[in-house]
Amino acid sequence: MAAGKSGKERVAPIHPEAADALRALIAQRRAQTDRSLFDPDLGREIRYLFLRNGRLASPDYLFKRGLERVCEQLGFVDDKGRALIHPHRFRHTIGTQLGERGAKIQTIMKVLGHSSAGMSMTYTSLSDPVVLADYQAVLTPGAVLAGPQAEAIRSGELTDEAVNWLSTNFYKTELELGRCLRLPQEGPCECDLYLTCSKFLTTPDYAPRLHARLDVEQQLIDDARTRGWDREVERHQRIAAKLRALLDELGQPPTPHI
Repeated sequence: MAAGKSGKERVAPIHPEAADALRALIAQRRAQTDRSLFDPDLGREIRYLFLRNGRLASPDYLFKRGLERVCEQLGFVDDKGRALIHPHRFRHTIGTQLGERGAKIQTIMKVLGHSSAGMSMTYTSLSDPVVLADYQAVLTPGAVLAGPQAEAIRSGELTDEAVNWLSTNFYKTELELGRCLRLPQEGPCECDLYLTCSKFLTTPDYAPRLHARLDVEQQLIDDARTRGWDREVERHQRIAAKLRALLDELGQPPTPHI
């Protein structure tokens, strides 16, 4: 649909209950015989889904007024009786939830209709409760860990300076399949191959991604074997072996490939 300040077409994911309600409403509209209305933005006549008194229903009518009534009923109003929750707040909620759950910046841009990455960057910094939960999953006693850096944490080899830096910058350490605990004083990372990096660390929270990555590697192994690319088979087998080792350390071994 074409929506928002930019007027660009976008796909908006919605809850299954909302989808069911829309399908019922669409069926009712199709049975009606009212005339189409000319849309100046699209340059053609459109049969709108949401009408009021024969005109296109406004966002205030569709969202704001209903939300204001709910706020009044629940007491979510200021000293002047104005609603404390605006419809735009739900947009920020979606952006924040996407960022906190590891969505790529391109995904956030598409869902929110942003034209530049900078507009979506505000949602990629994790909120304090999320950072704290991840931090505790790694640095608290008895945490289930895997990777070359896991032993250093278990044996208490991290210095107070290192722990202090990680406690304030933990969200910056996240990678696709785990975390990198390289500290600033160690200089920039010279390798992007974190599966072989001595600073790599992962937790059970990343097990689904590790399993998914292992499935991909197995597909690449099968494809390379079919094409007779022996070196590629070996390369992907080494990656798959490292992924299996990490999953074994986490106590979530993969299902044997048949």
